[in-house]
Amino acid sequence: MNKSRLTRQTFNEIMVPNYAPQAMIPVRGEGSRIWDQSGNEYIDFAGGIAVNALGHCHPELLKILKDQSEKLWHLSNVYTNEPALAFAQKMVSLTFADKIYFCNSGAEANEAAFKLARKYAYDKFSSEKNEIIAFQDAFHGRSLFTVTVGGQAKYQTGFAPLPSGVRHVPFNDLKALKATISNKTCAVVLEIIQGEGGVITADPTFLQGAQQLCQQYDALLIVDEIQTGVGRTGQLYAYMDNGIIPDIMTSAKALGCGFPVAAMLTTHHIANSLSFGTHGSTYGGNPLACAVALEAFSIISESQLLTNVSRKYNLFRECLAHINKKYNLFSDIRGKGLLIGAELNQPWHGMANKFIAAAETEGLMLLMAGPNVLRMTPSLIIPDDDIQVGMKKLERAVANIIHRR
Repeated sequence: MNKSRLTRQTFNEIMVPNYAPQAMIPVRGEGSRIWDQSGNEYIDFAGGIAVNALGHCHPELLKILKDQSEKLWHLSNVYTNEPALAFAQKMVSLTFADKIYFCNSGAEANEAAFKLARKYAYDKFSSEKNEIIAFQDAFHGRSLFTVTVGGQAKYQTGFAPLPSGVRHVPFNDLKALKATISNKTCAVVLEIIQGEGGVITADPTFLQGAQQLCQQYDALLIVDEIQTGVGRTGQLYAYMDNGIIPDIMTSAKALGCGFPVAAMLTTHHIANSLSFGTHGSTYGGNPLACAVALEAFSIISESQLLTNVSRKYNLFRECLAHINKKYNLFSDIRGKGLLIGAELNQPWHGMANKFIAAAETEGLMLLMAGPNVLRMTPSLIIPDDDIQVGMKKLERAVANIIHRR
């Protein structure tokens, strides 16, 4: 097929319409910059939705990928492999976990976590202890089980009947959680920052209270760090500076910096419930993915890189505050590290997509977190100069929309 004829219209013709991608088609990336089919350059504040944590085509990752591609790609889980073992050792050494399960995506990691929680409760208590409590506006994936736990109606409509045994309470509301949790509860599932829900940060006292309630009722605390993990908040994982320790944690997105890989982490005691044959993944833990992920994880876990994430957050905030001072566009600028949300003022509610499109016209890639929030999840090593240039592009996009209104 002639690549020059592959356009956005081609997507409409041959792809299932569950996505609505932008008009331009990126073809090359380097660092925090992208080029499209026409050679136009963009600053990337989207980062593949918090995935490209080391930017595009990081030289060390390229080297590892090339080296491993000439050795071993795939075995299935009939065999183990050295990259998977080395990567699991690294994750165990730097987190609370004793045991690791590898898969391919955040939804799969969460699916495994939820299955493990129910199986553990079944093994240790009874089949009646099967209820999962999650939080309103959460997002845990798009499989039928994970979309049920996520609890957002817009992602559930048309897919009933949904799995049973899942309850939802308001986020950050410890009183509501206390009123809902019971001896039937096998797990409480939460995000430390609700990314898709609008970049809403959990209060540390809420997190600590949730853990105490889990301990009181023999329920497992599952922390979904798909978006917040692997350096995104300035900690290797966000739980690390919130005074809690998960029973189960899930990690994906930035874990492979663009190569599909995910993990569920837990303790010896809990892991035993996923005994031989109870769960699996054909591609999970394949040597190509694990070799790349080990290198990415090793780079990101360096203290200087993590310190810089917090410093760069302050630079983003300063630039957004400057735009806000001129145009009074944002009611709130929030987040942590390089997971940043800028909520639009009431007159601009429902129009985040217009600002995304205007920014693209100026050469800037942004995200939304719902219709009212502009979201930025750039590379963790984005140069300060690229932040400044990108913010100037955002300011021009904002000015264009406001002046046209």
